[in-house]
Amino acid sequence: MNRMTLFSCVLLYLIFILSSLSVADNGYTFSMLPRFFPKKIKSMINPLVNYLSNELGMQIKPIMTKDFTDYENRLKNGEIEIGYENPVVYTIVSKEHEVIAMAVKGKGGNRFRGLIIAHPDSDIQTISDLRHKTIMIVGKTAAAGLLSQKLTLMKNGIDIERDCQTEIATDNKQENVIISVSIGDVDAGCIRESALHIADQYIQPNTIEVVTTCEWLPNWALSVDRNLPVDKKVAIRTAVTSLRQNSSVLKAMGVTNFQSATDSQYDVIRKLLEK
Repeated sequence: MNRMTLFSCVLLYLIFILSSLSVADNGYTFSMLPRFFPKKIKSMINPLVNYLSNELGMQIKPIMTKDFTDYENRLKNGEIEIGYENPVVYTIVSKEHEVIAMAVKGKGGNRFRGLIIAHPDSDIQTISDLRHKTIMIVGKTAAAGLLSQKLTLMKNGIDIERDCQTEIATDNKQENVIISVSIGDVDAGCIRESALHIADQYIQPNTIEVVTTCEWLPNWALSVDRNLPVDKKVAIRTAVTSLRQNSSVLKAMGVTNFQSATDSQYDVIRKLLEK
């Protein structure tokens, strides 16, 4: 091989490498907290991924994660550059990610809340009656399955960890809280407001009632890696907040729209987790 041929080969190789790097630099990864099965999540996020790819003029690659821990770790190590997660997970990863938009849906808009339920025949009629009772929660960091209720109880002078006995629902399922209250396994339960009728087919009618609605919490966060260029963050925020309410992208995500958001809107979650 003569020098000219060797030079040409090296040049072509360098062009290929630089071209590959350029494609990688111009693309981002997107993922959603795995609240549902992979097939369901793909159907939710793929329209948004395609929309962002077209709007930003770069490839947005969807990534599936196996569980909440895997999702958090991959956001923290930079593998996921655009994420969509509940407010608790957002606060956990907020050193690496920053919120740019918040989901808006249902009657709560950019907020959601929990309920405290009890059996109609129990002696629990008001918030004060919950002291020293056994209360089932969805999980220790469940936003509307503990934190919303925790804040409400605190405002009424009750520390749920100190003044009550808590049990965690099997598999952290909302419906298992409802069933346990319905059959009298526990005195009361903490569930998400939108989950009130999720177990109707498994329980006898009129075997649960709402003791109280609880404090509002900020909705799900659309976040980006803090190391992304500012112009890219602005472009992503503009793209998602410009979506029309009846668009197929928003319908697939199960939201009405996205609105601009700031990190400080999630301080209420941080304070509750610290307590």
